[in-house]
Amino acid sequence: MSDAKLAPNLPQWMLDHANRYIASGGTEGHLYKISPPGYGDLTVPALLLTTVGRKSGEKYIFPLFYGKTGDSYIIVASKGGAPEHPGWYRNLVANPEVEIQVGTLKTKARARTVTGEERARLWEKAVEFWPPYADYAKKTDREIPVVVLDPVN
Repeated sequence: MSDAKLAPNLPQWMLDHANRYIASGGTEGHLYKISPPGYGDLTVPALLLTTVGRKSGEKYIFPLFYGKTGDSYIIVASKGGAPEHPGWYRNLVANPEVEIQVGTLKTKARARTVTGEERARLWEKAVEFWPPYADYAKKTDREIPVVVLDPVN
């Protein structure tokens, strides 16, 4: 992943978080402590997602909160409830072959957007690990994509 770089236009807290994660080799930053307004103190698991830019062809790293389903990882394309999907999601729709770092584990994965009953079930899991997703869903007209990252050996 040495040719990957942090995505442009990330907010400062995400940059700080991702830089600490990368610099520590994943021993720091994989559990992110945050106090979103109205939720108290939360400790949320975080991974680093590397996608290939759909326009640039360059590799970009995004720090994201995640959950688990079996041996796979759940991420949510919420963008805080913004009207459009985040860039990382548009990238993985164009090219579902991604790289992830979960703590010190680095692996390749294939991304898939889930629908129907699977989405409903995994959305509930997502709201458990990051309760603000429920608020984000109320702020937007789009259905927020739930993505499963299946590790590829």
